Amino acid sequence: MSPAPSFQHQEVVLRFYKLLDAWATRKQAGKAIAAPVDMVLSPRRAVQPDVLFIARERLRIVQQCVHGPADLVAEVLSPASRRRDRIEKRDLYEQHGVREYWVLDPEAGTIEVLALESGEYRLAGRWRAGETARSQLLAGFAAPVDKVFLGA
Repeated sequence: MSPAPSFQHQEVVLRFYKLLDAWATRKQAGKAIAAPVDMVLSPRRAVQPDVLFIARERLRIVQQCVHGPADLVAEVLSPASRRRDRIEKRDLYEQHGVREYWVLDPEAGTIEVLALESGEYRLAGRWRAGETARSQLLAGFAAPVDKVFLGA
């Protein structure tokens, strides 16, 4: 059995989730959810992203779990998950059509947004303390780096 994420990891997950959920609710744009929830990408492949968002017009993929790629997925890096999240999950999300992938790195204090273009991820931006990360996919959704990592 894998160890549970750290308290600090979950704080970052929930801060980001709250920002995304508040935006989604205000805009009536879809649904955000935080782990644990399965996102089934194929009969042999399911993952549990830290946070995911499904657009209103695609909510039919939500049943007991999410059947298909979410529109936006966010992963919070930890020492144990760094390689898996940056390489393996990135490739998996890209291959299965997750349209935007947010990588939240508390150690580096950065938020990276990768946008899917022509089937490949392109770095849309990397933001640091004092800056605000912005979605390419969700018009008007932004996450202040300090608020995500420090609760400030």
